[in-house]
Amino acid sequence: MTSITLKDRLQRPEVLLAPGIYDALSALVAEQAGFEALYLSGASIAYTRLGRSDVGLVTASEVAQTIGLVCERVSLPVIVDADTGFGNALNTQRTVREFERAGAAMIQLEDQTFPKRCGHLSGKSLVSTAHMRGKLMAALDARRSADTLILARTDAIAVEGFTAALERAQAYLECGVDALFIEAFKDQAQMREACGHFAPHLPLLANMVEGGQTPVQSAHELGALGFKMVIFPGGTARAVTHTLQAYYQSLKTHQTTAPFQRQMLDFEGLNAVIETPALLKTGLRYDLE
Repeated sequence: MTSITLKDRLQRPEVLLAPGIYDALSALVAEQAGFEALYLSGASIAYTRLGRSDVGLVTASEVAQTIGLVCERVSLPVIVDADTGFGNALNTQRTVREFERAGAAMIQLEDQTFPKRCGHLSGKSLVSTAHMRGKLMAALDARRSADTLILARTDAIAVEGFTAALERAQAYLECGVDALFIEAFKDQAQMREACGHFAPHLPLLANMVEGGQTPVQSAHELGALGFKMVIFPGGTARAVTHTLQAYYQSLKTHQTTAPFQRQMLDFEGLNAVIETPALLKTGLRYDLE
């Protein structure tokens, strides 16, 4: 188990960089790279599990199953994208209980209508502020442990404008949430103003999407602005997809993997990553015949 909770880690002054993951293998590789926390991206589950866009097609049970598999394999705290809570306040409570039971350290809820869209796609729509406040209070009531954190996200910048986004974030803060996520900042000036409003009160999360609405910056730069958490949620899936395109094209062209082998792990290399020798050694302890 991890030696420090996410709640405790967020008390430290250093910014927390959480890479996007979508399954147990991506989580394991990220843990081995030395990260302190992980971000389970709903968009990346849609990309990799469904081969579809992030438009509300992933179900709560699919996310919960993925959380369980990830948390069984790695010890890092996992921030989980719970979309809209998959329904109304009662659905949200069930989602929070299920995700917490599966191992989520922080559960993110957004104020879009259902079905939702990726935060950097156009055409989003929002529930009312009052409706979202009710869902957030339901989420806070549903969690069993105060170490399970609730992250409130607003997508209002693209729908109602930046000022409205700040007003919604303030309303969500007053519900007692543990952290805030204002999606799709247009520029650094908006990011700086948001940090001025909220960073003194609770952790703010910055979302970096390659090719998205927000200028991509480093975690160090964002930490200097006042953000406490930085995620690169979909970069993992985009990198893997780029590699797969090159791999499959090479295999189709050459009819063998030989030209690509310097860019991939061999059989032993992959087994080293997933710790096959240790697993087999463990198995021998129980072989009593």
